[in-house]
Amino acid sequence: MGKKILVTGGAGFIGSHFIKYMLKKYKACQIVNLDLLTYAGNLENLIEVKDNINYQFVKGNICDRRLVRALVKNKIDFIVNFAAESHVDRSIADPGIFVKTNVLGTQVLLDAARDYNIKKYIQISTDEVYGSLPQKGYFTEDSPLAPGNPYSASKAGADMLVRAYYKTFNLPVNITRCTNNFGPYQYPEKLIPLIITNALADKKIPVYGDGLQVRDWLYVEDHCKALDMILHMGKTGYIYNVGGNNEKTNISIVKLILDQLDKPESQIKHVKDRPGHDRRYAISSKKLQEELGWTPEYTFKKGLKETIDWYLSNREWWLKR
Repeated sequence: MGKKILVTGGAGFIGSHFIKYMLKKYKACQIVNLDLLTYAGNLENLIEVKDNINYQFVKGNICDRRLVRALVKNKIDFIVNFAAESHVDRSIADPGIFVKTNVLGTQVLLDAARDYNIKKYIQISTDEVYGSLPQKGYFTEDSPLAPGNPYSASKAGADMLVRAYYKTFNLPVNITRCTNNFGPYQYPEKLIPLIITNALADKKIPVYGDGLQVRDWLYVEDHCKALDMILHMGKTGYIYNVGGNNEKTNISIVKLILDQLDKPESQIKHVKDRPGHDRRYAISSKKLQEELGWTPEYTFKKGLKETIDWYLSNREWWLKR
């Protein structure tokens, strides 16, 4: 693959894994990483590729129209947009920054992709745009969008823009909606790294409400594999759900990690539930599996062990966060 990819938000958790995955698999692949380096962006995530001649880092904002156009004009073939404000609690405290980055920033990227004839634009979205599910059933790509918080609403708005540019301007796009990712280098505000790091530091582990909220979990390496397939083989205009088929309650994950770290359950602290907290997310990846042949390689058990081992071996990384 001798193509040039603009990866936005590439210093974040999933974006940095995707960059490393692509550079390792495709020796001729060139990647430009555009990232503003907000609190969750960290160039330490990319130390192993920083000297790769096919990798370039540019510090900047996807809302900076002049910068984005200058980068895309320089023979970019594909855009993969990971750049987003993504923490629900922060979106409740300050919805405006989520709308600006997630919606307006996406529009800036789409305009550049259109004007410079990008071969494909991929929007990295989330299962949260579908809203909350009852105890049974799964969301499919045809399920209506019903976001329940400012973060998921901003992502749904971005998805609608991407769809509109496909329908109106025939821009070649794909939208991917994934379940909760986990793995090494994840910022400790997210559930699994928060549990691990608080447990190791002998701190209380906050659990919203009764902790029975259900989430599906996907190991980040499997997500990268799916994105690679979608980039190369995804049908233009299609949406693809990417799920791990690992539904767990939040409280069960807390207890499982405490057990593996030999820490007491007395570290659990139930706190007031957050406003609009969706009860269950679960999506079907049937389209991705049947059309492109993707299957997750990591079981939840295997992925969790690798994740815990990484945080145990990299205390300096997370202690600085």
